[in-house]
Amino acid sequence: MVSTTRVSIIGLGSMGTAMAHRLLDQGLDLDFWNRSDKDVGDLLDKGARKTPLDEVFHNDFIISLLSNDAAALDVFSDRQLAQAKPGAIHINMSTLSPAASETLAARHHEHGIGYIAAPVLGRPIAITNGTLLVVAAGKADDVAAASVIFDKVSARHWNVGEDHSKSNFVKLGVNYNLIHALQAIGESVALVESAGVDANTFMEILTHTAFTGSAYAGYGPMIVNRRYTPRGFSMELGLKDVKLVEDAAADLGLTLPVAAVLHKLFEQAIDDPDVSDLDWSAVAELTRQKKIR
Repeated sequence: MVSTTRVSIIGLGSMGTAMAHRLLDQGLDLDFWNRSDKDVGDLLDKGARKTPLDEVFHNDFIISLLSNDAAALDVFSDRQLAQAKPGAIHINMSTLSPAASETLAARHHEHGIGYIAAPVLGRPIAITNGTLLVVAAGKADDVAAASVIFDKVSARHWNVGEDHSKSNFVKLGVNYNLIHALQAIGESVALVESAGVDANTFMEILTHTAFTGSAYAGYGPMIVNRRYTPRGFSMELGLKDVKLVEDAAADLGLTLPVAAVLHKLFEQAIDDPDVSDLDWSAVAELTRQKKIR
């Protein structure tokens, strides 16, 4: 029965914590492990179990939401995969490079463990309210088996094929567009504000017909009204995504002219004490406050 399925989750950042609560709220039993200590009382109160790293590999499904390639490659080492339950499936929901995903897929194959590269589209609130989207890649049987998880935590999931790197390329492409949108909103708002136009009126006009998607409808009001806390996504992770896009493009022999500009903007935002600890959408403040170097 789905209600008695026990799932492991590795990584309790903002996305991982939201995912843990979603799994519990959907009736799944949960074991979890995090690389660093943090307050997990709310998860324990819901019945989740904090387990050692070796034991977190003992369930049928293992979900990971780790911050970068290095963390994922470290946690899912050959030694740790040797501890996994035979036939288990690892659903990797992290944003990783295509190369790291391929390395992980090969490691899992060596140990007879299923591997699905399944990066997610959406902020923590999307997990909470069930509007999360998932882009999955892996063996068809593994993806079909994992649909019991995807159906619980997302509004929709796509299977883009057995080549694990494809889902990572899709995720990077989506994030690259989103990063463009953040900067485009910031520049547009700076333009109309400087001309004395009410920025909320401008955003209402902008999102009425031409730009109705969640990126503009969600981030637009945040930027207009400077609602950058609580932070849903950090500047450091924004820079990480730009770097991943640049590296992936270089491997494919592509030139992305705007990537270098965005890279520089996020580096400046990280160095700016006024915005460095805010949501990544606050990168727009560099333009609005005329701080662009």
